[in-house]
Amino acid sequence: MAAVDHARPDSTLSRRHFLRAYFVAHPRVRKRGGEVLAYAVLLGLSAFILMPVAWMITAALKPDLEPVFTVPTEWFPTKFWEWRNFVRVFNGTGLPFLRYTINSCIVVAGNILGTLISCSLVAFAFARLRFRGSGPLFYVLIISMLIPWQALMIPRFYMFFKMGWYGSLWPLIIPSFGGTAFFIFLIRQYMRTIPRELDEAARVDGLGYWQIYWRIILPLSTPALTVCAVFAFLWNWNDLLGPLIYLNSDNQFTVAIGLANLAQRAGNAQWNLLMAANFLSIIPPILVYFFLQRKLIGGIASVGLKG
Repeated sequence: MAAVDHARPDSTLSRRHFLRAYFVAHPRVRKRGGEVLAYAVLLGLSAFILMPVAWMITAALKPDLEPVFTVPTEWFPTKFWEWRNFVRVFNGTGLPFLRYTINSCIVVAGNILGTLISCSLVAFAFARLRFRGSGPLFYVLIISMLIPWQALMIPRFYMFFKMGWYGSLWPLIIPSFGGTAFFIFLIRQYMRTIPRELDEAARVDGLGYWQIYWRIILPLSTPALTVCAVFAFLWNWNDLLGPLIYLNSDNQFTVAIGLANLAQRAGNAQWNLLMAANFLSIIPPILVYFFLQRKLIGGIASVGLKG
């Protein structure tokens, strides 16, 4: 028995030496093991992050009278599969969610269009044109990023109210055509990485500034423009405060306000419909990221920091 006990440390030590020698002699195996470990950790973290989404789907699939908050928590659907709850969001809540979705799409489309047009034009001027005062103007633009949106909320509301735009979608769309400092900075930094020889060659061919912008610089800036478009989509799709300030009619509300109104009535019951509406509201951002993830990641990685 004692001999067996004394032999165990030696066998364990020899096994460790063997594994260490094997991994040293086979670096590819060691690399593959590290990749497997990294993927396992990422999958575990992803599962942890997606657990609230799983609970949301579970609650959305329950009948009306079934309790949503249970002990222990039901993370995955097992008993109930009420798929019609997703259809009832549009015709069984008393709220016109289809109209809300159309309004949100209008606001998002208008903001993306205004952002891409205005920010790309201003960024082109800062990045490719030489004019007196461009440096100080760019510094003013950067400083304007420090101004909180809340500081401009009351003056902007008063201005749009005097213009007669209160109670319409215009206050949520028109400001995007004035440019956003962050997006201008982002596109400008990317445009500065494009070789200036392209501009010179275009001028030799007789192109003006507008043609250089439209035919050369803008197509080459697609990655940065994609990043700005995705961010503009997410910000405006999830915006609650802006529509809450400027809209006063149920036919003008957006999805964010619709969810807030439905949540206020959740105390009376319809948690399943609220969770179904929440799940439907996150589908568009997921689809946008799914189809644009390659350009989005590439655009973020390729945005230059050239001074």
